[in-house]
Amino acid sequence: MMKKKYVLIDCDPGHDDVMAVLSAVAHPDIFHILGITTVCGNNLLPLITENMLNVLHYIHREDIPVCMGAESPLVYPPSPQAAHGYNGLEGFDFPKHNLKTVNQDVISFMKEKILSSPEPVTIMALAPLTNIATLLQTEQTIINHIEQIVMMGGSWYRGNVIPNAEFNIYADPHAAKEIFSGNVPTVIIPLECCDDCTISEETVQNWMCDKRYLTKMVGGIMDFFAIYGRQHQRTRHTIFDLAVAEYLLQPEIFQGEHCDCDVTLSGEDTRGQTVFTTNPNSKIFVLKHAETNQFEQQIISDINQLANEII
Repeated sequence: MMKKKYVLIDCDPGHDDVMAVLSAVAHPDIFHILGITTVCGNNLLPLITENMLNVLHYIHREDIPVCMGAESPLVYPPSPQAAHGYNGLEGFDFPKHNLKTVNQDVISFMKEKILSSPEPVTIMALAPLTNIATLLQTEQTIINHIEQIVMMGGSWYRGNVIPNAEFNIYADPHAAKEIFSGNVPTVIIPLECCDDCTISEETVQNWMCDKRYLTKMVGGIMDFFAIYGRQHQRTRHTIFDLAVAEYLLQPEIFQGEHCDCDVTLSGEDTRGQTVFTTNPNSKIFVLKHAETNQFEQQIISDINQLANEII
């Protein structure tokens, strides 16, 4: 039986962030979610924070505290992206609610949750790394209470926002460099591994046709998220941040190697570029491949389970 993981989720919701959160929520025997922090990433901070509150209210998990984090990267201005729609989570109209964020600054919130955890904490990093880097800079002894950071970000040889950089690293390369040069064990899930972390168009269509309470929402947001792939005649859709939850659920379906990681801090075509160098002694483990069928079957199972439970 898998040991329970005490997790903090740092995110910028985000369709794929939501899928990662849903996957974690589906496994209360494995994930104890201490809290969720938001950070400026795919859209402006107030919008993506409201997205997270909307989702938690919709799935009746108002007990999970949400803390609003950094409004901008350490050095560069925000870099909102159009892929997630006008509000960062287009595709479903959430009902109104009164759920609020906790009235606490993000560093004290993260510190409190980590130090009060009965076990070392895993940070699920689904966004630019600003909050986490600031925490490690401010509270240097906190690393003794962090088991690992598992993050989606970086790439072996290509980019998705500029030719040579992945968005989460591009948005705040200084934060990434701070973490990669530190002493916290880190699992990096780069773009190339995410190429294996896909779901089929058939799965999206099945969710869209499923009129259960939860799948109305999942089908709506994933239908929107799949638009880009359909425009490029793709029959499978990459759910980037979901890979973080799935790695923690079934690490055996992933392959990778230990590497050192450097980050380019500037340059029109190179800002945020990650350079991985094999080093068996490195604290950084960089994933290369995943078993696509197992990946897809896991999220299908998770959503079906939640859809039966949440009404």
